[in-house]
Amino acid sequence: MPWMEFCTLVSGLMPDTPLGQIVSIRAESDPKTIKSFSKDQRKIHSDWRLKQANSQLDNPQKLNNDMSNLEKMFESLFGNKGVKE
Repeated sequence: MPWMEFCTLVSGLMPDTPLGQIVSIRAESDPKTIKSFSKDQRKIHSDWRLKQANSQLDNPQKLNNDMSNLEKMFESLFGNKGVKE
């Protein structure tokens, strides 16, 4: 099955399917909703966030580049106020 066909099929999953529920739990970002999750739902959400965070460490060069860009953005917004070298 081509990747695009797979993506089309997965994107059509309804939240009332088991896979749709997992995707919904993983994608949740509202702290109030997350707080109301069951123990199993919190584990699914937590495991996914940990996997995403660890994947950032797989490419240290990209991580350093992203952090450098973030620093430049903050510097352009706020200047060098409070920066000690």
